Formats: sequence, C-alpha cells, structure tokens
Amino acid sequence: QVQLVESGGGSVQAGGSTRLSCAVTGHTSANYCMGWFRRAPGKEREGVANIDSEGFTKYEDFVKGRFTISIDNANNTVYLQMNSLNDEDTAMYYCAVGDRRCRVLAGTGWYNKWGQGTQVTVSS
Repeated sequence: QVQLVESGGGSVQAGGSTRLSCAVTGHTSANYCMGWFRRAPGKEREGVANIDSEGFTKYEDFVKGRFTISIDNANNTVYLQMNSLNDEDTAMYYCAVGDRRCRVLAGTGWYNKWGQGTQVTVSS
C-alpha cells in the first residue's frame, strides 16, 4: 500500500525559508512523477512543482526562483525547499505520486496517491 506523509510545515516569517518533506512508502514503480500542490484558504488546489523518475523538474511561474523540488531516492523522500516566502504562500501543501514520468507541470489527474498535507503559514 502506497503511503505519503508530509512534514516540515509551520509558521514562517515573510522573507524566510522552510523545507517540506514527503516520505513515500510502498511505491514500487520505476517510472513516477512526484508533485507538490497547495490549497490556500478559499482557493482551489494548485500545482506548485513536480519531479519525475529521471530528475526532470517543472515549476509554476509563481514559485520559479524561490522553490526547489528534489528527491532523495535512497530515503524515498521528496523535498520542497521554499525560500523568500510571502503571505500568498500560506496554504496547505500536499505531495502526490503518479506512475508515469512528467515532462510538463502535471495536473491532479496525473497522480493516484496523495498525502494528508502539511500547513505552511507565512506571517508578515
């Protein structure tokens, strides 16, 4: 059974940084796409970034240059390094996994398993 567990959220000062982690267990497909999404209060869930099994990454424009997605295959963990945070980054952040590589910013339909989310709150 595939499980994803996010961690690393919390309260951060505007302009600060934090790193989210997503520990994946039970996933055995050699091809995959790992994505980070977020849902801000009153808004729809939106994609943030994804990385595939060949290390190809894609980012939404609003996080380019600020966020970095990476993967530690030895520990089956995906990270989202978030820098220069602002109040618009306040949201619940979710990781997800799909069994196909992703060479574009993949939508929610690309993924078949989701984590429970971790809250990031940016205060000014």
